[in-house]
Amino acid sequence: MTGSDVVVRALCPADLPALERMEIELFGAAAWSPESLAAEIGGPGRWYVGAAVGGDLVGYAGLWFDGFDAQIMTIGTDERFQGRGLGRRMLENLLDRARTLGAAVVLLEVRVDNDPAIHLYESVGFERLGMRRAYYQPGNIDAWTMRLDLRGAGEPA
Repeated sequence: MTGSDVVVRALCPADLPALERMEIELFGAAAWSPESLAAEIGGPGRWYVGAAVGGDLVGYAGLWFDGFDAQIMTIGTDERFQGRGLGRRMLENLLDRARTLGAAVVLLEVRVDNDPAIHLYESVGFERLGMRRAYYQPGNIDAWTMRLDLRGAGEPA
């Protein structure tokens, strides 16, 4: 797989079976139901993209914008394609979208034990703000809250 083999595009209802499969693979019993996934990807203020290889959806990522701040909702990659730069491609797409929308900052939460994701976020400039105890993911594992300031130098905070 090369970078040109990957297409990052907006998710659509036809992607729901692949999205459901990846949710179950990544989150097990805590995976969202097909109905919840459909409502989420079509929800107001939401922007969901997928990474496709050879036409097959192998990753997904989501952004929520409230008119001021944006929040990374999720970035997930099929286990067979992890470590190949798909997460970075989708993250860059979401950050471009946040800038286009005029977001001042981007926020996210990531499990404290997800070293690859923490490294990805820090490599593009996210800073750790603090720890959220008993994060809502399976096992109540703690999460780092992280922030990326999208404002240029000299703009008011």
